[in-house]
Amino acid sequence: MTGTPRPPHLLIFGLGYSARAVAARAVAAGYRVTGTSRDPGAAPLPGVSIVAPEAAADRLGAATHWLASAPPDDQGDPFVAMLGHLFTLHRPAWIGYFSTTGLYGDRQGGWVDETTTPAPSGARGQRRLLAERQWAGIADATGARYDILRLAGIYGPGRSVFDALRAGDSRRISAPGHQFGRIHRDDIAGATLAAMGAGQANVRGGRVLNLSDDLPAESAVVIAYAAGLLGLPPPPEIPLDQALETMSPMGRSFWAENRKVSSSLTRQALGRDWLYPTYREGLAAILAEEEPDRSG
Repeated sequence: MTGTPRPPHLLIFGLGYSARAVAARAVAAGYRVTGTSRDPGAAPLPGVSIVAPEAAADRLGAATHWLASAPPDDQGDPFVAMLGHLFTLHRPAWIGYFSTTGLYGDRQGGWVDETTTPAPSGARGQRRLLAERQWAGIADATGARYDILRLAGIYGPGRSVFDALRAGDSRRISAPGHQFGRIHRDDIAGATLAAMGAGQANVRGGRVLNLSDDLPAESAVVIAYAAGLLGLPPPPEIPLDQALETMSPMGRSFWAENRKVSSSLTRQALGRDWLYPTYREGLAAILAEEEPDRSG
């Protein structure tokens, strides 16, 4: 890129829960931010221009950074299907794609890391892998550096085990040895800004980044801990085989896989540690935000 550098402008394809946190963090860091939403009544974000997905085509040239966070369909990423022929006409500095650690498949409780070959089981995982490859191809064609950010179980304010506990409909499924990682919304935002920032400008090509905390834990353990923070008795445990009888296909597919995800290479690459390295710190922060009187 020659001439006067363009001012930083982040274009987000799909303003979902995590992407909205990224948008807010980017605004605070001095980025101009545009995000797409199919909901004309989407809650506004200070400093963020929210447009319909189709309008993203007009923002491609001005944007220096692209972040794709929309879930895939049978053809892969929906924005690639919609705008793919336009992407290679532009030269962003960075492209990011929000994927999932579910791509590692079932490892029978073993560890995976950023170098582990994906082994998705089922159509959902195959769609994610296709979308990853589509964005990697676009990045290669544009010359942009890129990051595939594989997210573990996402949680944060308004999206945590507290919600079901407060509503009285939490289910504490007993599955000894079924441990999995989580990642707080604010750590997703922080890691994404670190990945796209000026400090990473010497990075070339693409990376896989695992966004997963440092303490994989059983769901029943996390729910019991959260109940204690609320001053509630933990819900009774339900054996996994009993819970599967009334579970959705998506739920059954989750419990059919068992793996632990390491993010040490990611934290080393980004030069940062997690704000919330375990669910304990993350849940305490959520409670402080949602119920400051209780936590204080």
